[in-house]
Amino acid sequence: MECSEAVKLFDQPAITLATVDITSDLKSFQFENGVDISHWHLLPLRERSKGLMVTACAHAVFFCKLLHAMRKEKGKKSCIGSGMSRLFLGHHREWLKVGIIGGGHTGRQLALALKELSGIPAEDIHISTRRPETLKDLQELGMDCFYNNRRVVAWADVIFLCCLPSHLPSLCSELRTHLPESCIVYSLVSAVPIPRLKLLLSHNSILRPKYQFQSELQGFKWGTQGTTIAALQDKDAVQATCPWSPRGGITVNATWFESVAYAALNCCKAWSLTHRESLEVLNDVIMRPLARNQEQTAYPLFERENFINKTFASSMAEDEAFPWFDLTVVQSKETPLSRLLAGSPELRDTLAQVYCAFFGASLEKRGEHCLVVSSGT
Repeated sequence: MECSEAVKLFDQPAITLATVDITSDLKSFQFENGVDISHWHLLPLRERSKGLMVTACAHAVFFCKLLHAMRKEKGKKSCIGSGMSRLFLGHHREWLKVGIIGGGHTGRQLALALKELSGIPAEDIHISTRRPETLKDLQELGMDCFYNNRRVVAWADVIFLCCLPSHLPSLCSELRTHLPESCIVYSLVSAVPIPRLKLLLSHNSILRPKYQFQSELQGFKWGTQGTTIAALQDKDAVQATCPWSPRGGITVNATWFESVAYAALNCCKAWSLTHRESLEVLNDVIMRPLARNQEQTAYPLFERENFINKTFASSMAEDEAFPWFDLTVVQSKETPLSRLLAGSPELRDTLAQVYCAFFGASLEKRGEHCLVVSSGT
């Protein structure tokens, strides 16, 4: 072929390398398909990859389900407080709005997990991707898929970053002036630490779970087949993802739950709740349902001193809101909540039970308290 002919060929709109998905028909990239015998030596890596995907999706679902439940609880209390009838409560719409940037494997799996397991309606999950035409199956489920990053961050309460690390600088440059202060950014982008994200986005409401593989798997095998949704509907798999009792060989940094809790309080501040109302909503969603299910008469409740120092707590007025917490600092320094969790195995056990209950599972006790997870790197 002549050089000029080659140039003409690649100048044609129909042959654009950026729109070619070379992995679309490679079944070996999909967990639900088997592995050829010649590739069996790669099974441990594939199992780790699946375990990491399931664990990351489980933690993201827990986070969104927590905020979603708190938002509905806040809406319910507001209706009752204003004298609205119970008939109206059934039509009072207080859903969490979730945006996902990136429609690759991670973004797709996360979207499906949120739709099936978080309780958030499909129409309140929006995905911004360069190739929305590849997500027709998600659109058929009711999700809005398009390519407009600024639009999705301006709309969403929570944004999940599921893009490639190489795309992050340009993406952040586009978003940094359009990101509302109250929007929580949850990064699933590997190899980009929180300080770098904070610098790129000029934003402090950022969560980034850090995962670490243990040297040996303990008690649970992820396998290489089945979908992420199927795994998260299995009791043993849910238990394997529990941050306080990881049995699948994958640990998350200890500050992950702390950042989740402080992010929840930031949401309460954005909803104009006082610190007492914030704690009531948090306890109503996390602690009290577990106590009712287990018919307990005594159970732990979060107090304001668990999140701020005692001196500041004693000076707060009754109608004062919690301060705005910098989530990037929460994940890098010791907090009152981190000290509480480190010194209370019983609370860690309770939270492990709460986590599993969010997925409709129960955590089997093994005669010892759950351990605090590795700090990771």
